[in-house]
Amino acid sequence: MKGLVTKKYLFVSLAFALFLLLSCEAAFGQSLPKISVDFAAESGKEDFSLVIQILFLITILSLAPAILIMMTSFTRLVIVFHFLRQALGTQQTPGNQIIVGLSLFLTFFIMQPVINEVNQTSIQPYLADQITQPVAIDNAVKPLRTFMLKQVREKDLVLFVKLADIERPKTKDELPTYVLIPAFIISELRIAFQLGFVVYLPLLLIDLIVGVILMSMGMMMLPPILVALPFKILLFVLVDGWHLIIKSLLESFAAAGGG
Repeated sequence: MKGLVTKKYLFVSLAFALFLLLSCEAAFGQSLPKISVDFAAESGKEDFSLVIQILFLITILSLAPAILIMMTSFTRLVIVFHFLRQALGTQQTPGNQIIVGLSLFLTFFIMQPVINEVNQTSIQPYLADQITQPVAIDNAVKPLRTFMLKQVREKDLVLFVKLADIERPKTKDELPTYVLIPAFIISELRIAFQLGFVVYLPLLLIDLIVGVILMSMGMMMLPPILVALPFKILLFVLVDGWHLIIKSLLESFAAAGGG
């Protein structure tokens, strides 16, 4: 019975939608627009190549967030800021949008030399029809490769060279980009967790001290995290925590020769 009622409502809905379409057509005195896809037989090789280029461009734009996250300093920054929020115990303060936004702007700041080089050697010459598209792509990848090579660990590079089962490169230019990118990512994760531990440890000590004091006073029902929160915020403000953390993050890239 329930299925019959559902089918009845579905039929009524379809009939009502058809009635609206017919009413619109009658009101405007014109037929409904027709959409057709025409693959002309005379389309040549250039037209087909243009379609492939458009599809490639759409694919690159859809992967742009992943490229930004994985091939720049964004990963290290956002992980450290999340560790900091967890260590402070402030739940969702600062919010995810603030953390991502701060990480994004710091990423632009750190990557500015790379962005300028890509613009000068790839984007502007290509827009001026001075170089071809393959050359422009190659010129755009080179600054990113230089940045990643300055940050990546040799141990991680060796790992992915072995896993790729390729001959050991004699120079950095011979190192394939598909090997460099995953090595750079795990190197960034390692450094981010190291910095996160350094940020987490002093704030964790405050939690332990407060917990021991409350237990010695017999206040077991009072959550130590709740009592330690104002002390952690006070300590973080007094030592100018944001300044120290951002300074340490920027120096971690500069120490490796990054932007």
